[in-house]
Amino acid sequence: MSVSFEPTTRRAALGAELARPTRVWDLPTRLFHWASAVSVIGLLVTGFSGIMEWHFRLGYTVLALLLFRLLWGVVGGRWSRFTSFLYSPRWVLAHLRGRAHPDHLVGHSPLGALSVFAVLGMLVLQVCTGLVSDDEVSASGPLTRFVSNATVSLASHWHSVFGKWGVVALVSLHVLAVLFYTLVKRQRLVGPMISGDKLLAGLRVAESRDTTSTRFTALMLFLLCAAFAAWIASLRA
Repeated sequence: MSVSFEPTTRRAALGAELARPTRVWDLPTRLFHWASAVSVIGLLVTGFSGIMEWHFRLGYTVLALLLFRLLWGVVGGRWSRFTSFLYSPRWVLAHLRGRAHPDHLVGHSPLGALSVFAVLGMLVLQVCTGLVSDDEVSASGPLTRFVSNATVSLASHWHSVFGKWGVVALVSLHVLAVLFYTLVKRQRLVGPMISGDKLLAGLRVAESRDTTSTRFTALMLFLLCAAFAAWIASLRA
């Protein structure tokens, strides 16, 4: 008596055929993601250690990265644009109930989008307050002389007390969420942020444009953002 595995093999082949790599994260977005991760970790380490010169340098780096991401969120690849992961409360609730739209799982999911906006918002607030902070010992931001003493005091208190722990909390939650989706839900999140591609089975969606011209555009935008950050840094001298 022979046993045929043809149906099983055929189904496996069909699944492999349907699961096609789709470019979701363009190279500029991937570089921003990993450069931001390294820079923010460096900011936290230098901030807690009191290594202020490097803290400022990394702060200007994060400023340039954030400015770039805000611009790239408008003109970047399909799934990097903010419009691709701006979800209404109805879609967030649907996601929590396990009834998310398939397209909403391609880029940032509704919960992932909330995490991204929270982290970006906190980093923007932390960088802005850092620019007008003064520890009254050895470090002061480059823009302190342009604002009132009351503003400097408020910004310094937020930056050194609440803001840094807010960044720690949000980054920790972000990492825990990635681990949860990877280990529990078996969804690959880290791999696509390295390669740029996701394997999408039975789902055809528009890919993010990731060509030489878009990468050159991203480079020019980042150089402009870096030049602006360097100009801000020069005001501290």
